[in-house]
Amino acid sequence: MAAVRVAGKAAGKASAQPEPDRPADTEQRILDAAHRVFMARGTAGARMQDIAREAGVNQALLHYYFRSKERLAEAVFRRATSDLLPPLIAILGDPRIGLRDKVTRVVHHEIDQLSRTPYLPGYLLGELSQYPQRGEQLIALLTGIRPSTVVPGVLETVERQLRAAQRKGEIRATTPQDFLITVMSMCIFPFIARPMLETLFQWNDEQWTSLLARRRRELPEIILGALRR
Repeated sequence: MAAVRVAGKAAGKASAQPEPDRPADTEQRILDAAHRVFMARGTAGARMQDIAREAGVNQALLHYYFRSKERLAEAVFRRATSDLLPPLIAILGDPRIGLRDKVTRVVHHEIDQLSRTPYLPGYLLGELSQYPQRGEQLIALLTGIRPSTVVPGVLETVERQLRAAQRKGEIRATTPQDFLITVMSMCIFPFIARPMLETLFQWNDEQWTSLLARRRRELPEIILGALRR
């Protein structure tokens, strides 16, 4: 009986031990940690040992799952932008969505997404300035199509809609490239410049949130108004 009790206690202790992480859990934990480190420091400033420490693993596991810092950086870059770019391409490239609705949808998507990930514009600018090839890699990875294939189609659709609106006298002449730069920059700039804007205007978090809600509501008409004759 004593042996049975001892065995039962041993079994109880064994069952109380936490189960080891599954490979998928470990890989996700590493990616989550890398995401935090890369967002804070960028690829150039991030160190593998910092990521390992943040994830609570040894560096050997980082190399086992991702092989190199570059591969890990690409995984973080892809994850950070996966909710941003594909919907934009879908909206802009869809000829069934009218120009006014297209501007509204792009503005809402950009402001909503960047409100959830306000660090993203600064991170992307830093990454793309240091690693220009990431732009092409990003589009290819997220859409399965190279930029040389997808971008001309989007520009062609937008250009047709701009010309149609121009012929009706609704807007002045502009290029699709200028149109897209205007829309994107007006959405992104406040997030990039937030520290400066908050210092300049003495905004608190509540006022910042109010600004974003106001721009989400008013920006489509501001952009379309600037295009009118």
